[in-house]
Amino acid sequence: MRYRIEYSPEAVDHLEFFTAREQAIILNAVDRQLANEPLKETRNRKPMRPNPVAPWELRIGTFRVYYDVVDEAAVPMVLILAIGVKQRNRVRIGDEEITL
Repeated sequence: MRYRIEYSPEAVDHLEFFTAREQAIILNAVDRQLANEPLKETRNRKPMRPNPVAPWELRIGTFRVYYDVVDEAAVPMVLILAIGVKQRNRVRIGDEEITL
């Protein structure tokens, strides 16, 4: 089953902190990794412990994409909630440092 991918307004804002090349890398990986079976745990995709950001994380090198899956709609959807960068043990989402 193919999932529709949508970006929250906050996630669109987070993308603006990246260069055009980084944006392309992130968007291509999201399309490739989350369009089919976004709830299947893999090496780069995992459920997270309860946190205020999102229930799932996709790792793309040092980039992190936080998302949720909505199955209630006629066409199931992956909602991208936040996009950030992990540096050592810290995650920067937009201009904010987040502890997960």
